[in-house]
Amino acid sequence: MSKSVAITIDDEFSRVKFLANRTPETTDEEAKNAFALLSEYRDGGIYIAHYSGFSEWERHLNGDEFVQILGGETSLILLSNNQEQRNSLSSGQMLVIPKGVWHRFESPNGVKVMTITPQPTEHCIEPPSGT
Repeated sequence: MSKSVAITIDDEFSRVKFLANRTPETTDEEAKNAFALLSEYRDGGIYIAHYSGFSEWERHLNGDEFVQILGGETSLILLSNNQEQRNSLSSGQMLVIPKGVWHRFESPNGVKVMTITPQPTEHCIEPPSGT
């Protein structure tokens, strides 16, 4: 059994670099310093990110995703029955995204977010159809 170590989230955010103007076309290489894995957890991990802009669509087929806004604000858009459900979230708010639901973030003014994300994650740039 491995030893548990306390994680200080503010310290971890000091290690990530703010990514300005993220787009759905931003590559993993361009974004890598704006994201950090805090800990492995079940079949995925606990992550933090600090960026402004717009993410690509994503979904997680192995479980729900927990999203906690730690700073700034975002619109978290879920796609269900080809309809976008817009959720405005700001610091201190959280949302659980159900397993398999496509979603994306719109954060033009910047957001600090922590997620508990199951893997694998599917990504696409265009809105998925037939969902």
